[in-house]
Amino acid sequence: MQVSFLDDELPSALPRRDSQTGDYNLAQARQAAPRQPAHWLKTLLDYSITLPGLLFILPLLLLLAALIKLDSPGPVIHRRLMMGQHGRPFYAFKFRTMVVNGDAILAQNPHLQAELAQNFKLKNDPRVTRIGHLLRKYSLDELPQLLNVLAGQMSLIGPRFVTPQEIAKYGPHGDTLLTVLPGLTGLWQVSGRSDTSYDERIRLDMLYIHHWSLALDLRILLRTPLVVLQGKGAY
Repeated sequence: MQVSFLDDELPSALPRRDSQTGDYNLAQARQAAPRQPAHWLKTLLDYSITLPGLLFILPLLLLLAALIKLDSPGPVIHRRLMMGQHGRPFYAFKFRTMVVNGDAILAQNPHLQAELAQNFKLKNDPRVTRIGHLLRKYSLDELPQLLNVLAGQMSLIGPRFVTPQEIAKYGPHGDTLLTVLPGLTGLWQVSGRSDTSYDERIRLDMLYIHHWSLALDLRILLRTPLVVLQGKGAY
């Protein structure tokens, strides 16, 4: 099991699964969402980094867009419907990493359909393009989500977003997940990403919400570049 870098610091406060009921001890989790004035400080952090960051990486975004167009036919940007704060749906932007006939490929592989239904992700996905593998390994495909941050639909740091179908995986913790904005990066992303189990992902999301602070956001933000460059747990 992957371990979060907070686990050693908060051994007595972590929300853990009950061995008999399988539930998490999250009675106070809903109270941990950012509140005034911390909410405004978090928003200020988002915009103060995202606005200049977009200008700085604009040449990279244009280069990646050109490589995507040269690699395979189809649009540069892919939009996917996700659940936002308070259950408001929004379209998350990503650089396209799959071929346009991905559904047809998936239909020919029932075992991949079963894996996707279980994990909402495929470890060896035949639909991913050549440039798509590179984009995913270093999370470059998620850079367009900076626009979602500017639109107030996401935060730089927060739980991983989920689809309307995926929210059921969180069971009774789904309502808690939707109390905060989803993040471009977060505790799950710096604690193993897709190498973790789905139960561990839920635990990390709940841990973040339960122990949220600006200091935690800054620590996650500073840790993210190293994790991204290592390319572990991304596929």
